[in-house]
Amino acid sequence: MLNTFRNIASVPELRKRLLITLGLLLVYRIGSYVTLPGVNTDVLEEVTKQTGGGIFEYIGMLTGGRLRQCTLFGLGIMPYISASIMFQLLIKVIPSLEALSKEGPAGFRKIRQYERYATVAICLVQASFITTWMLSQKVGGSGGETLWLIGARGFFWKIQTVIALTAGTIFLMWLGEQITEFGISNGISLIIMAGIIGRMPSAMFYFTKSISDAHALNQNVAPEVFKVVVFLLLFIGVVAAVVMITQGQRRIPVQQQKQARGRRIYGGQRYYLPLRVNQGGVMPVIFAQSLLMLPVAFLGSISGLGIIKEIFDPGRFWYILVYCSMIIFFEYFWTALTFNPTEMANQLKERGNFVPGVRPGKRTAEFLERITNRVALAGGTFLCFIAIFPQIVSAGVGIPYMISAFLGGTGILIVVGVALELVQRIESQLLMRHYEGFMRKPQRGRGR
Repeated sequence: MLNTFRNIASVPELRKRLLITLGLLLVYRIGSYVTLPGVNTDVLEEVTKQTGGGIFEYIGMLTGGRLRQCTLFGLGIMPYISASIMFQLLIKVIPSLEALSKEGPAGFRKIRQYERYATVAICLVQASFITTWMLSQKVGGSGGETLWLIGARGFFWKIQTVIALTAGTIFLMWLGEQITEFGISNGISLIIMAGIIGRMPSAMFYFTKSISDAHALNQNVAPEVFKVVVFLLLFIGVVAAVVMITQGQRRIPVQQQKQARGRRIYGGQRYYLPLRVNQGGVMPVIFAQSLLMLPVAFLGSISGLGIIKEIFDPGRFWYILVYCSMIIFFEYFWTALTFNPTEMANQLKERGNFVPGVRPGKRTAEFLERITNRVALAGGTFLCFIAIFPQIVSAGVGIPYMISAFLGGTGILIVVGVALELVQRIESQLLMRHYEGFMRKPQRGRGR
């Protein structure tokens, strides 16, 4: 491991890219603590204790933003991600956008420009709702007076805050593009990962505080130490499982047809068509959480429909059933959106390639569709387990959900996926310069 880091430091270009990446991520972390103007920090702390974060804590864990702390980067990078997902879906639906995507780099630059415009519009809408929520927050003072979260309550402050939140997200979008161009790996993904990792010290602080409180009250500290050990072991196991599924592939053998040119025979080689086990990545979990959380919260706020909120309360049977069903549905949906068996079968047929034992054309498309459905079911089942695992740990071990959330859900999928991509980028840079990377195989002892 030390030799690998020494190799990284010895490559000037790679060293420069890593330093630029770390520097820009440091700028993001510093900006995450800049509070919006007019916010009463004492009232904010009291509101946070009363609400416990709620949906804003979930959005922060998902996007890397700090919406609960009312900071400049409160919206995070989620508006840009929403715009990107929206255009990925629109490309498959609108023929003009699909034709534009096939024009090469020029077409992608045009679509990227449309995504930026959509990001600004989404930011303005979301920031307007956030400022309305901030204006409605208040707590009771020690003297019986009412303390508002926002001191300067006026239309000018609302416009100023909307512009500030929008500018914060646009700056993060620009920061991610700079990391992608001048740094290493995908900048947007690294920003999200940095925001999620920045919350991990809170878990260690919780365990340390629980042990110290038990010791101060002369209570048995063994249960608290047991929680720490179980949490660490489960974290290692979940990370290993996510890495295995993320890297897992279903390889379909493909035979290349032989071609005779003069006296020589070309082709005839066999290669494999890799199908990822988790084709949808983290997107099925994000879609399921978003579509399940917002309607339940809206219906639960209406008088007389609070029973719906109780039935679909996180951890109950019906919530888990609907949640897992939506994850599997979106896994199939995203797989069908990103992988077209008929188009793949036609491409194989045009290039003179075929799957051994399967006739080219329609039979190959049916074979690929059958394999894809089975793989999608396995990937969706794994995502269901990862999604509900924090709730199982929270109920079984007695750890708060905000702490056990690091053991599953979108956070662990994003962190592991981005970390694997970062390691692969560094690995490719080292191997290109004939250095050994992180994933080298151990050398066996040589005989005489």
